[in-house]
Amino acid sequence: MSDLKKMYHTLQQDPFPADMKLTLGNQELVFRKRTWEIDGETKGLRYGENPDQPAALYELAKGQLEIGGVKFIGEGQGLVSALTEEHMLQAGKHPGKTNLTDVDNALNILQYLSAKPAALILKHNNPCGAAWTEEGVSVALKRAFEADRIAAFGGAVVVNRKLDLATAELINSVYFEVVAAPEFDDDALAELKKKKNLRILRIPGILELEKLSRMPFLDIKSLSDGGMVLQFSFRNAILSVDDFIPATAEKDGNQFVARAPSKQEADDLLFAWAVEAGVTSNSVLFVRDGVTTAIGTGEQDRVGCVLLAVTKAYIKYADLLSSKELGKSLFELKLAAIKDPEMKAKLEDIEKRTAEARGGLPGSVVVSDGFFPFRDGVDLCIDQGVTAIAQPGGSIRDWEVIAAVNESTPQVAMVFTGQRSFKH
Repeated sequence: MSDLKKMYHTLQQDPFPADMKLTLGNQELVFRKRTWEIDGETKGLRYGENPDQPAALYELAKGQLEIGGVKFIGEGQGLVSALTEEHMLQAGKHPGKTNLTDVDNALNILQYLSAKPAALILKHNNPCGAAWTEEGVSVALKRAFEADRIAAFGGAVVVNRKLDLATAELINSVYFEVVAAPEFDDDALAELKKKKNLRILRIPGILELEKLSRMPFLDIKSLSDGGMVLQFSFRNAILSVDDFIPATAEKDGNQFVARAPSKQEADDLLFAWAVEAGVTSNSVLFVRDGVTTAIGTGEQDRVGCVLLAVTKAYIKYADLLSSKELGKSLFELKLAAIKDPEMKAKLEDIEKRTAEARGGLPGSVVVSDGFFPFRDGVDLCIDQGVTAIAQPGGSIRDWEVIAAVNESTPQVAMVFTGQRSFKH
């Protein structure tokens, strides 16, 4: 093994103390460092965000904050931080910081998706594919995976129902690093354990996530100078389709009113807004029939974010066609097409069909974590065949974006959320 590869296999020595205390005014929180007995050794986190960063995981062991008359999540309500050896059904190379924060962000999303079986695939603390359906978690996971085969490689899979054999077989057909579920069928667990490096986590609290959806936690952002910014964590105000606000605005005495979404559009917007809670800003999401069709994340401008999402959707649609029809990824096909005329013709055909299908985006709904400051981003969404949009509202140009959806043929629906969901 080369010296460069060794860094990914080396456990950082954990220099952090066993306990941590946080005092806010006259309230005190006591945290306990989480370690596990693995292979006869006491081990904490494998490492932090990078292999040369020692890290530690702490669980809230005592105390519950109350700030501004609002009670925060307290002791005994832990999920990822409360994982014991009993819950770590297989440690694999045992988890590092990014493995656990990916799972944690999945739970952050799933707390709003308890109504149906749902599956998420996360990578770099962002969902790359998400789906929910009454048909069960195996169908949901297949759809989430096909939404973005490329980014799913090496990701974390989290589902909100018991994980069955069909789901386990799908997981084992691809390379994933972590899988988490509230419980596992025996045959599903046996199947998953065939992959010795897979981290398998049982988190019973997933079945009770909805109870936490209205309680904030203390969100701490550390500054590079050692300072801290404390805030209430984001709390989703859109917990049912009835919580959406009709999109209306006024300009120069003229009233602008957008079409209300259909039942299916509203259901997709509800799902999309829940997933949006776990996506790095600036971001937009496209969803159709309970499946993400495109996720644009981390851009500095909103129209650029839409462009990114659309571009990714086209790439992933072509990649799925190539995989299903030729057994090759899109990039393998492009490489083969350089020298092989037959492969070049197949590539051109797939690219032509992808353009005709507009990357599978027509019929999608769109949510945006912040308002559209101009109609350019909305017009780009309309060009891709979206049927409904949800956004916070509150821009001085709300009238302009409502005008954009009202001018479209067929008319695109729009609603406001009345809240922004930035995540940095």
